[in-house]
Amino acid sequence: MELKLNKPICFFDLETTGIDVAKDRIVEIAIFKVFPNGNKESKTWLVNPTIPIPAQSTAIHGISDEKVANEPTFNQLASQVYTMIKDSDLAGYNSDRFDIPLLAEELLRAGVDFDMKNRVSVDVQTIFHKMEERTLSAALKFYCGQSLQNAHSAEADTMATYEIMKAQLDRYPELENDMKLLSEFTTRKKIADFAGMIAFDEDEDEIFAFGKHKGVKVNKVLDTEPGYYSWIQNADFPLYTKKVLTAIKLRKLNTK
Repeated sequence: MELKLNKPICFFDLETTGIDVAKDRIVEIAIFKVFPNGNKESKTWLVNPTIPIPAQSTAIHGISDEKVANEPTFNQLASQVYTMIKDSDLAGYNSDRFDIPLLAEELLRAGVDFDMKNRVSVDVQTIFHKMEERTLSAALKFYCGQSLQNAHSAEADTMATYEIMKAQLDRYPELENDMKLLSEFTTRKKIADFAGMIAFDEDEDEIFAFGKHKGVKVNKVLDTEPGYYSWIQNADFPLYTKKVLTAIKLRKLNTK
């Protein structure tokens, strides 16, 4: 089943130096863009992360320091990446918990004001796990009858994810072919930032989801302990979390 789209959707995958969203860097990014009229566009970049690639990461994706030594940095690629995704919804495999948060960090670090306003995300892994409980290779075999060749290549993983999503829509008639509804289906919990450090309560107010103020409304903490904001801004938190917290603080100031 082909996807029913109201706007373009970009399937993407990252290979990285590690799994720490705030500290690790992209070494390869592949984007496969599907347009509502059926046209498709794809692009893959190798990226110099500007930090050493750990041996254990190279063992997984095969990308070494030497391989990317003469490749552009993400700062140099950021405008191209953003131009490709700026009008699109996003989709990936485990993308809500890893790829989108890490991409957001890289874009913000490069001075690109990225956010998820006016777009949705669909995590194909969540559809798979809710329906079948497997891995990417098993998903491709299960849904498409194919073996995943060149696993942990960003391009191969991206194309596999696209094929799986189409097959999932064929297999599960109860799934609507609608990106907004699929996004809602694949969202595990409602959070304000990608890292899940600021969530929403039953009143739709932002609350802290970690630390000594876990479960407390952000606005209340900003009133009673204003230094907490400064601590987060100066500590090693994800840039997107800091951006969201700043937006809450500015909104609060503007409503006074």
